[in-house]
Amino acid sequence: MTTGQRRRIRAAAGVQFLLAAAAWGDLAHRPSAQVRGPKWAWALVIAVNFVGPVAYFAWGRATSTGQSA
Repeated sequence: MTTGQRRRIRAAAGVQFLLAAAAWGDLAHRPSAQVRGPKWAWALVIAVNFVGPVAYFAWGRATSTGQSA
């Protein structure tokens, strides 16, 4: 593997970890009424690379009235 390829892999891994940390942090502090579906299920979804955190931010969060954010 070239140095450039290694750098890109490290950068992608860093972005993935930051996305997951942000999503898990938001999930932990958000009331259950503001999450669509069970929080435990979203915690598992967030673990899926890139797709999970993006899905949580796009579809998992709701307003306090249950409408989309």
